[in-house]
Formats: sequence, structure tokens, C-alpha cells
Amino acid sequence: METKRVGLPSGPLPLADRSASRGDDWEIVLSGDLIEKSGDLAEKLTSVPRRSRGMIWFDSGGGSVYVGLALASIIRLRGLDAAGVVAGECSSAALLPFAACPRRYVTPHSTLLFHPIRWQSDEHVRLEEAAEWARHFKHVEGDLDALLSRMFDFKLDRLNDWTRPGRFITGPEMVEAGLAKMLDLFGEDLWKQMQE
Repeated sequence: METKRVGLPSGPLPLADRSASRGDDWEIVLSGDLIEKSGDLAEKLTSVPRRSRGMIWFDSGGGSVYVGLALASIIRLRGLDAAGVVAGECSSAALLPFAACPRRYVTPHSTLLFHPIRWQSDEHVRLEEAAEWARHFKHVEGDLDALLSRMFDFKLDRLNDWTRPGRFITGPEMVEAGLAKMLDLFGEDLWKQMQE
């Protein structure tokens, strides 16, 4: 039996028609450890209409880089016009879905930790598995750095300055780098700020 392959477009799917609605149609909270909530988060992102407009609230220290990659892939491949808002922390693997959001917002109090991916294994790993992981680890690290740079539209060398050895970046620093817009927690109309 032959498997038929379907090609995907080279860029993300077209976004929703922004003139149709200025409001956000859905909201999803991405908080806590990504590993523990991966299935629930993926299900939430696939339950909203393709190419629809919504908000993803971030407060996560990260987790598995593969979960972060999966969530970013779902956002991009489904053409979601998501506004990512860092309500607290967005660090490590959580940076991938945040970078995948076409609209990104921070507050003056937001914190984002950029660091190289970390090697983790269970206690009973065999030597052959460890050797294969070391080979794969080098590939994954470079690939994900390039992906994060591309999604943020941020030069890789500048990203590497933050990532190696690892640095906490504040909301104002993200705005200064052109990677997000600032939200004023005491502004008169936060929703209006996010529509501009």
C-alpha cells in the first residue's frame, strides 16, 4: 500500500481576514510546566477554528522543547492569528509558541528566560541511547535556535547573545529589541491597546 504525501505551503497558512472582526474570538491560557499539560494545550489549539483570531496568555517556565515545538507548529500550521501575552513568565520551551504568535505583547513586569536546550535523560538510559541523543542533541539545538530566530524575525547572533550562557530578558527589553509591544497594566483600555 502506497502512502500519499501532501505538501504544505512554504509559509504559514493565511491569517484570518482582520477586517471581519476586530475582537478576539478565543482565549487560551498556557501556564505551568508544558510537559504536564501538553495534550490539553494541543487539544485547545486544535479546537479553535483554523485561521481564527484569539489570545494566548503565557505564564510558563517551560518544559519539554518538543512540546514547545509542537505548540508552535500547531499555531503556525493552522494559521492562527494569535496575540501572545506574557502575563508573568515565558521561559525556555514556552518561548517557541510565544514566538509563533504573529502579535506579541509584554508588560513592564514580564520575564523571559532564553537559554540553550538542556540535556535530560532518565536514570536507566543505555550507552547506545546516550550516544544517539548526544548526536541528535547538537542538531536539535542548532535547528531550534534558527527556528526561534526566524519566528521572532531576530538576528541569530543577537539571539545567541541572550541564549548563551542564558539570560533573563525583561518586557521592556523585548520591546526595545522589536520583538513585542508593551501593555500598560494601568491603561484605560487594555483591549484597545492590543487591537492597535
